[in-house]
Amino acid sequence: MKRVKEALVLILAGGVGSRLNILVKQRAKPAVPFAGIYRIIDFSLSNVMNSGLNQVGVLTQYKPLSLMSHLGMGEPWDFIGRKRGVAILPPRTGERESDWYQGTADAVRRNIDFLESNPADEVVILSGDHIYHMDFDTMIEYHRSKSADVTVGMMVVPKSQIHEFGAGIVDQNNRIIDWEEKPKVPRTNLASMGIYVFDYKYLLDSLNRDKAEIDFGMHILPRAINDDNVFAYPFYGYWRDVGTIQAYWEANMDVLQQDSGISPQRWQIRTNVESEGRFADRPPARFGDNCHLDTCLVSAGSHIKGSVINSVLAPGVVVEEGAVVKNSIIFEDCFISKGATVDLAILDKSVNVGANAIIGFGDNYKVANYLKPSHLYTGISLVGKGAMVPEDYRIGRNCVVDSDINEDAYQEKAIEDGGSLLLP
Repeated sequence: MKRVKEALVLILAGGVGSRLNILVKQRAKPAVPFAGIYRIIDFSLSNVMNSGLNQVGVLTQYKPLSLMSHLGMGEPWDFIGRKRGVAILPPRTGERESDWYQGTADAVRRNIDFLESNPADEVVILSGDHIYHMDFDTMIEYHRSKSADVTVGMMVVPKSQIHEFGAGIVDQNNRIIDWEEKPKVPRTNLASMGIYVFDYKYLLDSLNRDKAEIDFGMHILPRAINDDNVFAYPFYGYWRDVGTIQAYWEANMDVLQQDSGISPQRWQIRTNVESEGRFADRPPARFGDNCHLDTCLVSAGSHIKGSVINSVLAPGVVVEEGAVVKNSIIFEDCFISKGATVDLAILDKSVNVGANAIIGFGDNYKVANYLKPSHLYTGISLVGKGAMVPEDYRIGRNCVVDSDINEDAYQEKAIEDGGSLLLP
């Protein structure tokens, strides 16, 4: 007989996610919209739901209000009932920023009262900012079969990317025998996914042992590998950390490709369609007689009269006649006026693009953004929530337009490649 599941889930959703630039100016990283109708955290929550796990704590911190509104009481993911629930664990901070969570282990330690009030066999610890599909029930059974103290979800990545991850070296039984956190010279291509299963008592003992151990990857895991039983759980499906603009854009584009491995509908990913009045009552999308669509995702409430090519459109987007949207991600309720072009750009909610304006002007993709060269360097330009772009205006490549910018803020005739227009 299959053993009854008694695992507690913690989702770490408090990170700043600063590499997503203005997309996280007014929201937490896990609350960033994805693939038209979802938010990033929907994937972790839906994986938990589909794995049959019942008790979830979501650790919030940075700009948590939009995330808390989205989670609500957990109804969209069936976390309702006597033995099911999602608990939002608010920030445990003082008056200074230095009082914020100092690392992943520190975040869990500061919520140890939640752990102690919800005893379990295991604790599953997840990040709220990854796009993937995974059966945690299978991972828990694997953890039990190994009599492990800790099990780490791991997958093979190119060695050129391993410096972005924790890396594990394993023996023939998948026991982790050595660990490197973001190695510059890697000895392995096996990367941590930031998904852990801990024995419940072992986790409590680890958190109480040394409060200087503030991070799982940097502190808890290396000690556990040296002293106790830590195993790698191999994962072979689609998984992506969307913590950068480039990775976020690529993951959205993957949704458009049938052979990419990502399929939110097939994965049974759920979202909260009613939070903030998002699109529960939106009418079906409408398409004009002369519109042109090619490899795109168009959500409910949109009205397309122009061209949409290789792009993802959230609910309520209007593309007027003669307007072109290509290789772009458009959030809710944006308005693209007649003759305008949006090329290789991400527009946050309620952006108004004037007639004949161009976002993504020119062919020079090599000039990185001057203020944030590590954020924007492949040609993608960003326009913040509620901004407007004047008619006939030109915005180049790797540019940033701040949230709530109005027409009076545009002093020059164009924003050249790598430029930014920011509020004081």
